[in-house]
Amino acid sequence: MMARWLTDALGFLRRSRDDQLQWHLSRQHDRAELRQARALAEQARAAQLKKQAQQLAHELAVAKTRNNSDLAMVKTRCRQELKDYQQYLQSLEKLKKSLRDSYAHLPEAVAFTIHHHAKQLLNRMWETSDTQEKIRIEMQLLQFMTAVHEDNQASLLTTSQDALPKKALAFIDAESD
Repeated sequence: MMARWLTDALGFLRRSRDDQLQWHLSRQHDRAELRQARALAEQARAAQLKKQAQQLAHELAVAKTRNNSDLAMVKTRCRQELKDYQQYLQSLEKLKKSLRDSYAHLPEAVAFTIHHHAKQLLNRMWETSDTQEKIRIEMQLLQFMTAVHEDNQASLLTTSQDALPKKALAFIDAESD
């Protein structure tokens, strides 16, 4: 009886293993297809990631090129603005010398005051970021410089030692109100 029971148990185990083996064999094709589909999906994902990396690298290169050219333009613009500012300052120095020559009888402080006012206008114009304000101040500077020039012309035409740069001083006085 024991032998029979053992034989039955071994038979059961063999049938169970055979059934399991049969089941695995019947699913082997599905499992192979699943492995292949998984491998293809991995390849597709890797290709997609590679494509995205290339796109990002291209976009980064384009942005870098654009930023470099923008930076070069800003640097060029700044150099030109600095050159313009230096030319303005040189012009103001000539103005001061012209005032001292034209009004030699006046204290140097008058020429320095007029020069200082012109320099303040120039600095305000240069420091503002508002375009409309910059244009307004530039017009004030232009009007002031014109007044100083007219005063200098008038001093050349008169022989009076009492001449004053009246228009320039009036302009400064009007600005201080």
